[in-house]
Amino acid sequence: MQTPNHIAHHEELIKESLGEKFETIIKDLPSGEISLIEILEIFEEDGLLLLSIFFALIFLVPISIPGVSTAFGTAILLIGVARLFNRHLWLPKRIAERTIAAEKLVDGLNKALVWFQRMEKISRPHRLPWFTTHTNIHLIHKLAFILAAILLMVPFGFIPFSNTLPALALVFLAIGEVEKDGVSILLGHLANLATILYFGFLIAGGGFTIFEGLRNLPF
Repeated sequence: MQTPNHIAHHEELIKESLGEKFETIIKDLPSGEISLIEILEIFEEDGLLLLSIFFALIFLVPISIPGVSTAFGTAILLIGVARLFNRHLWLPKRIAERTIAAEKLVDGLNKALVWFQRMEKISRPHRLPWFTTHTNIHLIHKLAFILAAILLMVPFGFIPFSNTLPALALVFLAIGEVEKDGVSILLGHLANLATILYFGFLIAGGGFTIFEGLRNLPF
């Protein structure tokens, strides 16, 4: 029979191995161009949540890689839909075969991995257990994941933090689901709320600027 200390040690090993798993995968990515279908094959047995974390990592750092926002954002959104309906992940052929420069991808992921490892240390398994196991609340978490994916795809990528905030939401929600950590999931919801408020501020500010510009036109 396992003692609480053995269980805690086992959970800690799982927690440590998550960051190590991504570090190993990043190091083993092929050179040249890599497609989403190749990345899917790498994660074939690791689950949709780990795959979504991998896709979201690149948005934790301000780096521009052509095609990443659309391809990875679409993939994360479809992961959320697949989880919501308990289906296998399906990607449109055009998205699945989209290639990305592996060198830039690895560089961005290595930078983001540092932030992920810090977030991972914040997480603790089985905190607020009712927040992770209740059926109705769990449905809300899945919908929040889809919302974060949609927010990630909003075309504000040129504005600072517009991708970072929803990516944080996705990573916290996914880590919380993997480790059954209600606090991490709560942080994911708060990151979603911060994203909505930030986007609302940007839209309101942009609308006000346009209104003032039109009002001052010499008609």
